[in-house]
Amino acid sequence: MHINFEFKASTNKLGELEEKLKTLKPLFIGIDHQIDTYFNTQIGRLKLREGNIENALIHYSRPDIADAKQSDVLLYTHSDSKILKEILIKSNGIKVVIDKLRKIYFIDNVKFHFDTVESLGTFVEVEAIDKDLSLGIEKLQEQCKFYAALFDIKQEDYINCSYSDLIIAKANY
Repeated sequence: MHINFEFKASTNKLGELEEKLKTLKPLFIGIDHQIDTYFNTQIGRLKLREGNIENALIHYSRPDIADAKQSDVLLYTHSDSKILKEILIKSNGIKVVIDKLRKIYFIDNVKFHFDTVESLGTFVEVEAIDKDLSLGIEKLQEQCKFYAALFDIKQEDYINCSYSDLIIAKANY
């Protein structure tokens, strides 16, 4: 397991925020078309990510607060998800499917997502990642605070939940 400290914020200035980040010379990983299938679970969230760059089964738990927050993550990378997906569907059932286009960057241990999510809009996510628990939560919090200030994220911009929750809430209106 590793620890993330992260935030997600809604923005209508996705390109502008990406240009701000580029001034810091991040490593550009690429543009990933991701399909995240969320499954029913009793604890936390479980999703199967299928993309052209990232493919993983991810279980995570984090509080639903509109701010930067800690996320406890278990991540299993895979190359072929067909059988894995079938097992998960049969055992858990599908909760919701998210379709997004994601631009991915890194600066050291910090990962940046510039997302366009079908039916929801545009978002920026920052994940300060401690894979081996050597950095500590305080360092991760400082990193998130720095990038939130760089992107001029206001309290009302923060998203308190996952894209899955937003899609479900939208469908229930």
